[in-house]
Order: sequence, then structure tokens, then C-alpha cells
Amino acid sequence: MKTMRGLRNCSNDAVTLDLTVHPRPPPLSPAPPTVSSSTASTSLSFDEEETSESKIGRLISEHPVIIFTRSSSCCMCHVMKKLLSTVGVHPTVIEIDEGEIAYLAVEAAPVLFIGGACVGGFESLVALHLSGNLIPRLVEVGALWA
Repeated sequence: MKTMRGLRNCSNDAVTLDLTVHPRPPPLSPAPPTVSSSTASTSLSFDEEETSESKIGRLISEHPVIIFTRSSSCCMCHVMKKLLSTVGVHPTVIEIDEGEIAYLAVEAAPVLFIGGACVGGFESLVALHLSGNLIPRLVEVGALWA
């Protein structure tokens, strides 16, 4: 497992989000850091002074389709990802600790957000899909092309 700025890459495309605030190390050189275009667009890095609640809120607002899960081996999260990938969407998946679920204003994980709005868990996603409202909603938030 590789750790990088509070995120751990997992083997099944999930990202583990470490919301602990660590002190910033002193800079090694006085030269300002350069940012390439590939790293400028990423939103999975964050400021150490940012609270856990604001990190989660920012991630929700920056990703059109995002799933928060407790474990990278969560079967419901896996099924949610599979359903979304069948319609052509590959959601951002963030693994959070049990105590951090409270910041999502839900009681259980996995929880899906589309366009910044909470859809709910697996049952809510299936209901949205069976009612014919999933694809229009994904198109509306820009996660799918019409």
C-alpha cells in the first residue's frame, strides 16, 4: 500500500481517505513548487488545516459521482460501482473510517452522491435506476453524455 498526502491507493480502484491532520514539514528549498497541468486538476490532495467535514464536503462538490465506503472490500460498494460502470460512469470511491460517516449525515455506508446531492445507499441507487431517473440525472451533472 502506497501512502501519499493522506491518500492510500488500494488494489481495487478505491481510495482510502485519511482525514487526520498532520503538521506540515518545513520546506526543503526556498524555491516555489511547480505544478504541472496533470497535478493542477487533481482534487484528492488537501490542505492540512482543512477540517474533516470540509474535506468531505469539498470532495462531494468536486466529483460528479462519488461513493463513500467503509471498506475497499465492501460488496455493496462493489455492486454500486458495477451498476454505474454498466451505464458508462466510473465513480470516485473514497474509503473512510467508521467515525467519519457522521460527516456525511447518513447512518451507514456505502453512500452515493450525484452532483453534490446524496442519493443514498445501494437500494436508493437501484430504485433510481429502475425508475428511469438515473441516466437523466447523470447526464444533468455531466457524468454522462446525452
